[in-house]
Amino acid sequence: MAKGLVRYQQCGVFHFLTFSCFRRQPLLATATAYSVFERELEAVRVRYGFVVAGYVLMPEHVHLLVGEPRRSSLSIALQVLKQQTSRKLKAQGDVHFWQHRYYDFNVWSEEKRIEKLRYMHRNPVVRGLVEKPEQWAWLSFRHYANGHAGVVEIESQWTAFRRGNQLPEHLRYAEKGA
Repeated sequence: MAKGLVRYQQCGVFHFLTFSCFRRQPLLATATAYSVFERELEAVRVRYGFVVAGYVLMPEHVHLLVGEPRRSSLSIALQVLKQQTSRKLKAQGDVHFWQHRYYDFNVWSEEKRIEKLRYMHRNPVVRGLVEKPEQWAWLSFRHYANGHAGVVEIESQWTAFRRGNQLPEHLRYAEKGA
């Protein structure tokens, strides 16, 4: 662990995570790479039992808003996710696909959760990749906008409704413009 780096995990809150491709290269910048990442994220989500509240895949980095895994730790789940995607996406002869570290921000409040979702969903627009968030296929925005069920299960009121149950109060943020 890096000197002075403190991670607050297993504290029952969402985590806003960011991790980058090796040397911020646009290694995810193809539909195939984005699709592989989404499938692996869903497989790791199921395997480790964590909630995905939102995500965006960018050409050279990823943002996730996730809960803590029921099985193992968040750092182990992320390590597996990065290893699995790296094995499938790394070009022949390349040593690395991902930077070693990741940024972890604890989301302690409803306001911060909404802020992080909006930040993620606006990222492709701010970067000039699309004009509107719904035009970017590799993020959770369309799920919040219209209930679109993509490859990655997003925990929201839409998902709870499909299951026939009510979302817990602390997760009810979809109607607030996420």
